[in-house]
Amino acid sequence: MAKILLVEDNEMNRDMLSRRLIRKGFDVEMALDGQQGVDMAKSLSPDLILMDLSLPVLDGWGATKAIKGDPKTENIPVIALTAHAMAGDREKALEAGANEYDTKPVDFKRLLGKINQFL
Repeated sequence: MAKILLVEDNEMNRDMLSRRLIRKGFDVEMALDGQQGVDMAKSLSPDLILMDLSLPVLDGWGATKAIKGDPKTENIPVIALTAHAMAGDREKALEAGANEYDTKPVDFKRLLGKINQFL
């Protein structure tokens, strides 16, 4: 069973996405801010990280850079998620080290395809 770390501060998004992932057979751990996401990536070594970009404490770009800059976590695939899909956001997320990018509201079937591509 693949372990996914969901880094999401919005309770409704977190609840909806985690329940759907669990139903698909994933083990889901959750972080509520970017710093907690970085810390949990180090302690849990998840198989994949779903990273919201608009987060408190440390935003998703900074958290992704920290994860990808640490030899212990650099090989964990990160899929950046954002509701604020602005021109250049995809490029900015990929520059920060994200392996893939998706927009909210989440198209679960599309996101699942991206998750399975990395697992």
